[in-house]
Amino acid sequence: MTDHVTGYETLDWSVDGDGILTLTLDRPDQLNAFTVTMAEELVAAFGRASADDDVRAVVVTGRGRAFCAGMDLSVGGNVFGLDESLEPTLGDLHDRLDDPEIVSGVRDTGGQVTLAIYDCTKPVVAAINGAAVGIGATMTLAMDVRLASAKARVGFVFGRLGIVPEACSTWFLPRIVGIDRALELVYTADVLDADAAHEVGLVRSVHEPDDLLPAARALALRFTRGRSPVATALARRMMYRNAAQPHPLEAHRVESLAMFHTSRADGREGVQAFLDKRDPDFTGKASELPFDWGLT
Repeated sequence: MTDHVTGYETLDWSVDGDGILTLTLDRPDQLNAFTVTMAEELVAAFGRASADDDVRAVVVTGRGRAFCAGMDLSVGGNVFGLDESLEPTLGDLHDRLDDPEIVSGVRDTGGQVTLAIYDCTKPVVAAINGAAVGIGATMTLAMDVRLASAKARVGFVFGRLGIVPEACSTWFLPRIVGIDRALELVYTADVLDADAAHEVGLVRSVHEPDDLLPAARALALRFTRGRSPVATALARRMMYRNAAQPHPLEAHRVESLAMFHTSRADGREGVQAFLDKRDPDFTGKASELPFDWGLT
């Protein structure tokens, strides 16, 4: 059984019987070009995915022949949705980050999307089916794994437009490909074909177009079937958080707390199932993580 949710202007939400949510960018006539509405709907969709315990993992793809052809440059005014009458400072981004004026007029919409992906409690797999440039490329960096169609094209083309990388990509991209390759990709603004994206480490694997979504769903199932949703959610957050800490002691603190809580909940069931030589019956919910570690 598949659960389709309507009400989105730019997305399609579909959850199959295994709990795999396929979130499809759905502006095919515009090559799924990114808009402020799409940003708002993606932020809401990833928050919804975290809160919905029927969702075990998320696969993100695009409708038609593109994944996302970047920002929709056809809209009037500031195409990035920013208020040019303001004079923001870095202090404003510290002290007034959630001020509506800063949220709507200054904050990068792509960054708001990638922060929502970062905060998601479910594994996220990108199925890059076609062109993914600008925000179409940077939004995938916050996803855990990227698979590409042989027809995919990926480019960090900001230099061609006289703007800078966004969507928190200066945090994610060096962690994925290394600082030297990250700078090269941004300086050159080249558009890579699928094989070149695979060679530099941007994508995990390249697939024939008809095989892409099945491969992405199969990988999402491997991430979730027979796994504790709570342990998976904690592992995802721990990996991102702890990899950015200056000393492994910080990882030890959080790992100790996470191990303590999981060992007396789903971990107890997992151990007993192993001893009984049966499949585990995990009952923990990713929407109810056992402790607050101040990640956001």
